[in-house]
Order: sequence, then structure tokens, then C-alpha cells
Amino acid sequence: MKLPIVQYGDPVLRAKGKRIEEVTDQVRELAANMLETMHEANGVGLAAQQIGEPLQMTVLDISAVEDRPSTLRLDGQEVDPASAMPLVLLNPALELHEETVVGLEGCLSFPEITADIERAESVVVRAETLDQQLIKIEASGLLARALQHEIDHLNGILFIDRMNSAAKAALASRLKRLQKEFSRA
Repeated sequence: MKLPIVQYGDPVLRAKGKRIEEVTDQVRELAANMLETMHEANGVGLAAQQIGEPLQMTVLDISAVEDRPSTLRLDGQEVDPASAMPLVLLNPALELHEETVVGLEGCLSFPEITADIERAESVVVRAETLDQQLIKIEASGLLARALQHEIDHLNGILFIDRMNSAAKAALASRLKRLQKEFSRA
């Protein structure tokens, strides 16, 4: 079932997600609904906060993006990133590598707003799956960027918080308009 995506201005986007201790049928259904919602919105990632649930759960699928390559090692094995999609991650923990790269980002909670954001070029993420298996993901490229973006959401951090001051100033009126639209809804 497609769910409504929370827009900027809703306080749930600033909420730190609650740890998922047990994978129930409700958690599985939420993950399936999040995947459907993300795909219908043409997104590459969606955090539980973005559908109004402050939980440590995110879904990702970069398989449709061909012009921004990624690498993926899953539990130490090199894997074609597209073949490992979609990912459903519970309680993810992120390690950033020092080298950074600037790249274009958008967010389903910020319609039609994009900005260049500096992020680590590669990351290591440890997370649980819906089967409650612990996995280790080593990623670079778009997948690394998407993982950082979504894990930020799980901790109440938005991509606008990562923008440089000039970019934020340039978007100020659009961000205010989004907040006003939320307060009217």
C-alpha cells in the first residue's frame, strides 16, 4: 500500500528513530509499504520518519539509476549493487571514510529541491535485515550517498542541515513555502 510521504515542516522528520527490537508482521508490512511508496515516488531511499513512523528502518533501491555508479561489498563479498536491491535495513550503524565528495541530492520530503551536498565517498554500514541477520555493507558512489542520507533521516538530520550556507540561503524562500504548506495542511 502506498503511504503518504511526510513533507518538510512535520516534526516527525526531526525525530530520532526508535530501535526495532523484534521483526513482527507489522514491521514486515511497513517495510513492504515503504518500498512501494519509494518506488511509486521514483526515490532511491525512504526512511520510516518520512512516512510518519519514528523507527530505525530504511529502504533503498538504486537499481534504476544507471548514470551514478556504485560499488557494494556485502559481508565481505563483492556484489553487483543492482542485484542486491532493494535493501531493507533495521537499526543501521554508519562508519564514514574520511575522503569526501560533493554530489547532487534531493529528498522525497522536499519536493523539487536539490542541492550539492558533501558526503563521505565510501561508507561501512552494519544493520539487521527483516530476517534478523546482521549484515555488513561496504559501499561507494550513489549507494554510499543514499545510505548516509537515509541514516541521517533515522537520526532526525535532514539534507538541508548538510548544505553550505550559500545553498541554504538560496533555497530559504522555497523552504519557508514548504513549511507554510505543511502548517496549512
